[in-house]
Amino acid sequence: MSWHPQYRSSKFRHVYGKAASKDKCYDCVPITHNINDNHFCAVNPSFIAVVTECVGGGAFLVIPIKQTGKLDPHYPKVCGHKGNVLDIKWNPFNDFVIASCSEDATVKIWDIPNQLLKRNITTPKKELLGHARRVGLIEWHPTADDILFSSGYDYKIMIWNLGVVDAVISNPVKILDAHKDVVLSMSFNTDGSLLATACRDRKIRVIDPRAGTVLQEGSYKSHRVNKVSFLGNMKMLFSTGTSRWNNRQIALWDQNDLSVPLLEEDLDGSSGLLFPVYDSDTHMLYVVGKGDGNIRYYEISPEKPYLNYLMEYHSHLPQKGIGMMPKRGLDVAACEIFRFYKLIPTKSLIEPISMIVPRRSESYQADIYPLTAAAQPALTAEEWLAGINKGPLLVSLRPGSEAVKSLPQFPDQEPLTEATDLSQQQEAQGRISVEDKQKPREIEHGRKRLKVEESLPENQQTCLSNGFDIFQCPPPKTESELLQMYYRQQEEIRRLRELVIQRDIQIKQLSLELRNLCTDT
Repeated sequence: MSWHPQYRSSKFRHVYGKAASKDKCYDCVPITHNINDNHFCAVNPSFIAVVTECVGGGAFLVIPIKQTGKLDPHYPKVCGHKGNVLDIKWNPFNDFVIASCSEDATVKIWDIPNQLLKRNITTPKKELLGHARRVGLIEWHPTADDILFSSGYDYKIMIWNLGVVDAVISNPVKILDAHKDVVLSMSFNTDGSLLATACRDRKIRVIDPRAGTVLQEGSYKSHRVNKVSFLGNMKMLFSTGTSRWNNRQIALWDQNDLSVPLLEEDLDGSSGLLFPVYDSDTHMLYVVGKGDGNIRYYEISPEKPYLNYLMEYHSHLPQKGIGMMPKRGLDVAACEIFRFYKLIPTKSLIEPISMIVPRRSESYQADIYPLTAAAQPALTAEEWLAGINKGPLLVSLRPGSEAVKSLPQFPDQEPLTEATDLSQQQEAQGRISVEDKQKPREIEHGRKRLKVEESLPENQQTCLSNGFDIFQCPPPKTESELLQMYYRQQEEIRRLRELVIQRDIQIKQLSLELRNLCTDT
């Protein structure tokens, strides 16, 4: 068992899971009975898609995320496959495009209309023909636009460029033929330059997808791997599988050395699969059991013991599959840091599970919401195929700010005119948020804010306080609104004080370095 310290400082130590009320669940949903080991559910801030039962082919449902309650039994489906649908994935950069793969050896790309479906969708936007046998897995590239990976039972992984105009694509841009058996799992690192796979031959591989070469390959005799996941930029892999005694098992690996796991732990004797889900923003790892109702969650650290157990969410309703809401769809006002959508076929129910950090303050908690991946690609398909690597564009989850949405353009623009050399260095390293860029100017115009002058058109974009413009915000009408305004201002003052203290420390450090340089010369 992993080492569980008695006392450990962590802001996520008391995270708990909260199931949604009955009226916020999705009821009467005919969830598939397929025995394939996939999620069978895909979620984005606009829709929830779930693989369903269908006669004479494969189909899945696309339900608006706010349309909770009982589902109409005649609700339209997306049905164009001739075999059972095995996997579905939303485009991370377009909430109205979804990919599906099936036992009919095809991958199809669908356009979903921006309104309630009134009839079945049978014609895909694009159809990908290349696999000789059924296609079991699909994955979108995390940073490049229009790049899709598919894995089939012909032991091949194919890379598709969807940016071409053809409706039927039969020639993938690359075929990875490094596996001797069925690929069970695929996972990308943060910038998409590496692909980790788990294969039925019990081996974990780290592959350069553009070169098609296997960089690392390893297996361990006491660990039969089923699923594998990159742990962001931690340079580690996490895998789930079974031990030689058929106990459910988890293991942690160094991505540069797969000979021996860094950590290995038996969980229980259940027979269901374990799905690993990693949140790179909070460094939290969720382990979701198939066939039971438990969700274990851990915190990952770069030093030993690496895996720090936090808690476990228990439920008596077993889950067949799971869907994950992207960070931009979370309720930050409730301190929600993750949300699962649990498929319960025994009750034809989809139940949202929110992972919440208990906080008393109602203001935005910046410490638990670091910058997260934006819904915009960092690269075009051609740039990625040409060998360029780039991390995901980052945005803040602070609500209501238009400036936050334009964050991905900031690295390509010139720094603010009044910024200091220190802020320019931080901006060049990509570690400064929109609010941090605005704070020097907010300090400079602090006294002008107190007078709330209306003749400041050029400074309106820098006067965002917790996601709203204080010059255009209407005055509070109730006591609760007044208290919220007061708490937000106090939070802003606290953050500005911390920034001033950090700047003073950096100035002292630079002055000492200059003094040392002068003495050396």
